[in-house]
Amino acid sequence: MARGAEPAGERRQRCGSVLGYFTSAKFLLYLGHALSTWGDRMWHFAVSVFLVELYGNSLLLTAVYGLVVAGSVLLLGAIIGDWVDKNSRLKVAQTSLVVQNASVILCGIILMIVFWFKTQLLTLYHGWLLTMCYILVITIANIANLASTATAITIQRDWIVVVAGEDRSKLADMNATIRRIDQLTNILAPMAVGQIMTFGSPMIGCGFISGWNLMSMCVEYLLLWKVYQKTPTLALKCSKVEESELKQLNAKKDNDMKPAEGVQLIVEKDVSGFEPQQEKEVGCAARVAEPFITFRDGWVAYYNQPVFLAGMGLAFLYMTVLGFDCITTGYAYTQGLSGSVLSLLMGASAVTGIMGTVAFTWLRRKCGLIRTGLISGVAQFSCLILCAISVFMPGSPMDLTVSPFADISARLFKSEPLPTIASPGGQPEMALATGMPNVLNGSTTPAHSGPEMSPEPVPLISVSLLFAGVIAARVGLWSFDLTVTQLLQENVVESERGIINGVQNSMNYLLDLLHFIMVILAPNPEAFGLLVLISVSFVAMGHIMYFRFAQKSLGKQLFACCTPDPKAVSDSSLPGNTSTV
Repeated sequence: MARGAEPAGERRQRCGSVLGYFTSAKFLLYLGHALSTWGDRMWHFAVSVFLVELYGNSLLLTAVYGLVVAGSVLLLGAIIGDWVDKNSRLKVAQTSLVVQNASVILCGIILMIVFWFKTQLLTLYHGWLLTMCYILVITIANIANLASTATAITIQRDWIVVVAGEDRSKLADMNATIRRIDQLTNILAPMAVGQIMTFGSPMIGCGFISGWNLMSMCVEYLLLWKVYQKTPTLALKCSKVEESELKQLNAKKDNDMKPAEGVQLIVEKDVSGFEPQQEKEVGCAARVAEPFITFRDGWVAYYNQPVFLAGMGLAFLYMTVLGFDCITTGYAYTQGLSGSVLSLLMGASAVTGIMGTVAFTWLRRKCGLIRTGLISGVAQFSCLILCAISVFMPGSPMDLTVSPFADISARLFKSEPLPTIASPGGQPEMALATGMPNVLNGSTTPAHSGPEMSPEPVPLISVSLLFAGVIAARVGLWSFDLTVTQLLQENVVESERGIINGVQNSMNYLLDLLHFIMVILAPNPEAFGLLVLISVSFVAMGHIMYFRFAQKSLGKQLFACCTPDPKAVSDSSLPGNTSTV
């Protein structure tokens, strides 16, 4: 055998280990999540564009869709989570997968019909048939989003915990990998479908998304079944009755009760106490009241969780305009940034987000889970200070003497026409009442500038500091998000994972909804600086809540020096934690 040649046995062993990884439950879970997230991101990007295209370049349908989605998750989050808890894991995953993809496919078909026959639909029944199509599209798209919420809860908050087993380091690595997949698909999926819609047409885009979801649904269904087969513990799911009995058994063991008596207690209770409850007939009033009771019980259970303050801290981070959403993008256009520059900035934010997932795994090994959240919070807030400073730098349009309601009152009470901007075809286009640019036609000219005016270039110091802070803060943001996610996974009992994470999603959507309301109340660019300061304040309050949680959990050990943890044992063993991770 030549020097340096690899022995055949070692080569076979290495090939076997590589093949074993690609057929493992962990990799199959990653692959299924990547397919699901890719389709999800393509649809969320495309549906907003479709609704704008259908309604004559107006944002009305998009705003209604966003409001319906946020309100639905806010009201139904706990009920969806309770449904996840009460049914078997495979049934929940498969049902939510089929409902989500079937809804998107149906929406795509309806949109294709509307695009094809829009002129005829406008004339039928005075346009009411077209309005019904709009309502139907928004309703079905909302059902798809609710099913997507159920999928996220069951896969990312439950299945991943069971697949990781009792290895918390493996759980942390899997959480980080899931977030990296999210970051990549957030950038690549909209780019892919955007190119199809640009060089094709919206109708071709609808057909592509429908076809993708049909193919993806079949593959994901098979992958879920494979993961379920490779992880037998997924078939075991404790009910709330069983876990309450186990708590009573543990309490009696603490009082030196014999194990045989404890087992006998469970058997007797199961025979004499549980079955008669099933035989009771449920009245009509009780069935009507059940969703409301579930909603109340879910929020009460969430409040009583030992990680309540950590979850609230994460939710408060959603009350911010410091992200790459339509609001910040529109503001950037008014400050002279082009679409190509914004796309580069979004790519940079994805890179720093991935860096945050890497930082999370390293910090957790060195300092433990709870301290990782503290360090991540300090890092995020420190970067956002740049955003607060940018408000007072040259180029900032902030002017508190301008009333946030001046533009709205002028439109409502003076009946002034909306300003117009000359489009590339020479036809005037209505600008947004917020003073944002006419980005729908590719123009980045501010809405307040006329065709004969040549506005002076805006200094870029302020907007540069703003986006530098936003991009740098993504490292701490995603590390903090992963910390709270794993705290919820480790410290919520198995029978309540669904309902608690459902309420957590509702809290996130509530704060997200409030941030949109805040923008509606102060839409002009002169007030954006005030929104930045309010956003930084909410982020600070969120991290103060987490600090209080960490102080309760670690006590005097809160500021202990970080030491390497070879076993990567989490420091999240909180009082009242009955998790079986």
